[in-house]
Amino acid sequence: MQDTAVNVPSTNPMGSSSNDYHLLPVTEKQTQFALAIAKRTGKTLPSDVQQDRHALSVWISENKDTPKGGKFENYASSKQVAFAERIARMKRRTVPDECIRDRSLMSKWIDYNR
Repeated sequence: MQDTAVNVPSTNPMGSSSNDYHLLPVTEKQTQFALAIAKRTGKTLPSDVQQDRHALSVWISENKDTPKGGKFENYASSKQVAFAERIARMKRRTVPDECIRDRSLMSKWIDYNR
């Protein structure tokens, strides 16, 4: 049997695929979030950034609040715990409690038991 290629017409006028994320307009939700960050932090939101979706996304990432360290800061994430429990069920083992309280131990446990 001979392999045949199927040509799919491109929607891009140049005939190549591209990522047009930067061409999309800024969303209302994105703008509201950026303005809330600016108000909370006392920083000004530059007008040129408000017109460019990518620039606004970068500004948000740089200026949003960082999580404050707390009692559960070093605990394993819920996704880590769920994955470890799935492995434990397959291997008929239990996940040690100390792994739940330490994300690096959990990571090591997962790597070792895969």
